Amino acid sequence: MSHRKALLIHNGNAGNKNIEKALGAVVPVLSHHLDEVIIKQTKKKDDAYHFCQSIDDSVDTVFILGGDGTIHQCINAISALERKPAVGILPGGTCNDFSRVLGIPQNLAKAAEALMAGKKTSVDVCQMNDRYFFGLIAETSNQINETEKALLGKISYFTSALRTVSSAASFPMTLKIDGEEIKEEAVMLLVMNGQYIGTNRIPLPDASIEDGLLDVLICRNTNLTALRELMSMEQGSIDRFTGELSYVQASRIEIETDTAKKADMDGEVYTHTPAVIQVLPQHIDMLVPANE
Repeated sequence: MSHRKALLIHNGNAGNKNIEKALGAVVPVLSHHLDEVIIKQTKKKDDAYHFCQSIDDSVDTVFILGGDGTIHQCINAISALERKPAVGILPGGTCNDFSRVLGIPQNLAKAAEALMAGKKTSVDVCQMNDRYFFGLIAETSNQINETEKALLGKISYFTSALRTVSSAASFPMTLKIDGEEIKEEAVMLLVMNGQYIGTNRIPLPDASIEDGLLDVLICRNTNLTALRELMSMEQGSIDRFTGELSYVQASRIEIETDTAKKADMDGEVYTHTPAVIQVLPQHIDMLVPANE
């Protein structure tokens, strides 16, 4: 695969020793294959966004060394560019969900080697209101507090909370799925474009990041046991949870709730309902291993 010039963005909040180790694993590999590598370190929350927003036409590829939150910032900037560079994800976070979806090795040196020897594939990007995302939106009834989230970190708090929530209050919502309106009473709505949440794979039968469709999971079970059980299954069918969970696919979904509900997007709360979510098919070129 031919690359002339690349930008490597890494999370500057990972600690000096961790940063040195991570860069030491990937920079020699990238430098061997590239004419030029520009390295930029984030210091503030929006740095990754601004780095990507100001990319010039000479940059062919952006490598993101960080977790799902850093990836989210980069994708929000790149998705709005007229000329989009290819994106390579180097898993440097806690969960690294999207890198798992792409089949990227979780060892950094192996990930760099696999991407440089790999290929490009065009993947869907989801848009919610004025933001873009890859991973998921968890629309809940605010059962998980901010202190717990801060302790557990990013998306990992979500799966940890699932194990401890004994009862969640349901709330009414109106969904318009590709124009068809339905009314629901649920405790959580997951809108995904992939099968991993907090390193857990959800066995959804038709989920793909290249099919131009959202994967929508409606959770009605108030203690979330059905969702917990589904997330623990390596194989199996969602049909066994009929009445507790519903799975649909759509290119566009509109969500309305009686009161505004916070929406967790790739591990952070950026927005709330009401919301319109749509798929931008094959919107960004991603580097993936050759065998993916």
